[in-house]
Amino acid sequence: MKIVLLSLLTLIAFNSVSNAQEVQTNENGEPPFEPNNPYVHDPVMAKDGDTYYVFGTGVGISVMSSKDLKTWKKEAPIFSEVPEWTKEALPGFSNHIWAPDIIFYQGRYHIFYSCNAKPGKPHAAIGHASTPTLDPESSDFKWTDHGKIVQSVMGRDTWQAIDANAIIDESGTPWLAFGSFWDGIELVKLKDDMSAMAWPQEWHSLARRPSTQQPYEFELTDSQIEAAFLYKHNDYYYLFVSLDMCCRGINSDYKIAVGRSKELTGPYIDRAGFTMLDGNSTVIAIGDGKQFAALGHNSVYEIDGKDYLFAHGYSIPDDGESKLIITPIHWDNDDWPIIDINERITK
Repeated sequence: MKIVLLSLLTLIAFNSVSNAQEVQTNENGEPPFEPNNPYVHDPVMAKDGDTYYVFGTGVGISVMSSKDLKTWKKEAPIFSEVPEWTKEALPGFSNHIWAPDIIFYQGRYHIFYSCNAKPGKPHAAIGHASTPTLDPESSDFKWTDHGKIVQSVMGRDTWQAIDANAIIDESGTPWLAFGSFWDGIELVKLKDDMSAMAWPQEWHSLARRPSTQQPYEFELTDSQIEAAFLYKHNDYYYLFVSLDMCCRGINSDYKIAVGRSKELTGPYIDRAGFTMLDGNSTVIAIGDGKQFAALGHNSVYEIDGKDYLFAHGYSIPDDGESKLIITPIHWDNDDWPIIDINERITK
């Protein structure tokens, strides 16, 4: 009888733990939404009217909104179903979309998003969608998917088509940076309407971390570079990148690094004067070991005349959950960015 009772109690305890674990995540595997400390991964931002919208990795692309950058509201994802073009280009893709980027251009908000059917391998592509407004209450609100921009193929490409970042140069020409985890950051010129790569194609390599190991090995310890974000400040274009490993909770060692160039197409040079094409960069943000184990995948925006960095950080008090970080950027006397995560406006 004691054995039966013990077994019953063990089963009850197991079920209680299982149920507790179930309520800790939603149907997309994300933790419950906290308005003042939201979960996010790979955040980018755009403002429409008096509202800020942050987009990030998630099923259908995660979306949240705020009036003050401090208190957030969960919005519906962009895609309720798998983008149609992925069915042929990336069979088996599950609609868990990575690392979007958003830009307002020619009267519409354009979002570029990453799809990978085989995580850990460069079987990936970047898609493009747009809408005239970000306000879901507007009668004009509607995301229109425009399909694939660029794709990487296992065995053909050593770069990976993920982590897109769109920028308009000083002549008004749109460009798209992306990559890569393995073989660096690429930049391609887009058509004037951003619908495809310009023809003839124009490619530039912006940064690499050369490796002595075999390509396509997810555990490479010396080649991880991704999450490019280009930002013009004064006389320079700044190339922000993320180095090392994300996505491991408190065991992540993600960090943000930067180089700069007077030309969008490069070469990008670190603070010591060395090129990012040879694996060099200047690290500007790491985990503090108290609040965040690591942070990365940043974007940069001017808000009310001041520059801000958006990123995600692996929160130590939250057991390694990926949380939104928004912090001001200071520029030193030589125009290099300074980040202090203790100044963040999100807590």
